[in-house]
This record gives sequence, structure tokens and C-alpha cells, in this order.
Amino acid sequence: MRYEEELIRILNTKEHLMRDLLWVQQLELPNWCIAAGYVRNCVWDHLHGYTEHTPLNDVDILYYDSSDIREETEKINEIKLRNLYDGYNWSIKNQARMHIKNDDLPFSSVAEAMTRWPEVVTAVGVRLDDHQEIEIIAPHGLDDLFNLVIRQSPYFKDKEYYLTRVRNKNWLAAWPKLRMA
Repeated sequence: MRYEEELIRILNTKEHLMRDLLWVQQLELPNWCIAAGYVRNCVWDHLHGYTEHTPLNDVDILYYDSSDIREETEKINEIKLRNLYDGYNWSIKNQARMHIKNDDLPFSSVAEAMTRWPEVVTAVGVRLDDHQEIEIIAPHGLDDLFNLVIRQSPYFKDKEYYLTRVRNKNWLAAWPKLRMA
């Protein structure tokens, strides 16, 4: 619970965060969250004492809706967000269809899909509850995020892809306190 409270405290210091969460909430996507680099980089920047945000390649929005797995639904929602703010590369993915792309068994939720991501530390998302409070989705927990550890997810089997991804993202140079486990 300590890390959850710390994550919420850090996120509450980011002016843009509540704005972004409210924009995504307006889409009324079922079981949604903003995840991956949006959250991870924010915490890593904070723990490294950076005053400027590390630029994001994209902003990953996840949701789960097994009743509509059309990719065009995702694209329509990306356009809606781009019309609100085109400063991000919005990337919306319905996790009810991602098993097809990943040649996996169907996922039952956003959290389950996140467990299959290459790194434990990336599988963290945030959303707003009905009272506009931040909720955290972290199926692997928050220990690696706050301990600055990059570790392959136990459910992601392609070690070479994982290592190539870490190397190509250049995380160890951008955040020198990180370590591989």
C-alpha cells in the first residue's frame, strides 16, 4: 500500500495528469486506464529528480470491451482525443482483441493483458473512479517501478525481444539509476 500512496502523491503533482484522465474518462470506455510509459516515465523522472518530463513516444490507453473488438472503434476514439489535444500520439487498444495480435489465449481483463507485457515495470495503469479519485492497476505490483528495476515479465517468454526492447528504448541511459534484474 505504501507504493500506491506514493504513486498517487507523485501523480497529483503533475498538472496535466488530471486533465488527461478526465479527457479519457469522457470517452466512456469500459475498464479503461492510461498505462505504460505515461506512468512509468513519470515515476522514473521523479525518482531521478528530473524537472522536465521525458518525452513520450505515445500515450497508451487500454480498455476492455469484448462486445466490440473492431480496431476502427479504437481509431475513432483516438481521433476524439486528438481533437481535444494533439500534443500526444494517443494509442488506444481494446485488450479484448489484443490476444489475436499476440497469438495468445483471450484475456479476461485489462489487468490480465498487462501481465503479458514484456516488462513488469511497464504493466502499471491509472484511471479515475466514480468519485474522480485515481485508481491504480498494477498486476505485478509497484516494487520494480519504485526500486528502479527492469525485469522481464514471468508471462512474457521471448527474452531476446525483451532485451532488444530495453536496449532500443535506451532506458538505462535516460535514467541511469535503473538496473536490470
